[in-house]
Amino acid sequence: MKGRSKGATQIAFGEFGLQAVDPSWVTAQQIEAARMAISRHLKKEGRMFLRVFPDKPVTKKPAETRMGKGKGAPELWVSVVKRDRMLLEVSGLDAADARHALKLASYRLPMKTRIVQKVLNK
Repeated sequence: MKGRSKGATQIAFGEFGLQAVDPSWVTAQQIEAARMAISRHLKKEGRMFLRVFPDKPVTKKPAETRMGKGKGAPELWVSVVKRDRMLLEVSGLDAADARHALKLASYRLPMKTRIVQKVLNK
């Protein structure tokens, strides 16, 4: 997970975004917890855009199993998140509400994040 994210470093769909500062694996359960926290705060006012998807299976062998006999079964699914990756975005909210919603989501993620705002080109 060394280096910076190759893509998805800019806000593309919303006005405010949550950007990763540290690299990490984000599990499907953590993504869902962040999604639910934001959707509860939005209450049909704004829109949320998820920019990560758990597409990497993590396998694990059962406890007290001898070595050999192949690889273990998939235990969970993760998304590999590098630095500067945009995790999720919101639109249709004022600045204070958007920052509060993204802060609620950041508490449920395993890495440091920062809230960024879209820069309008003149």
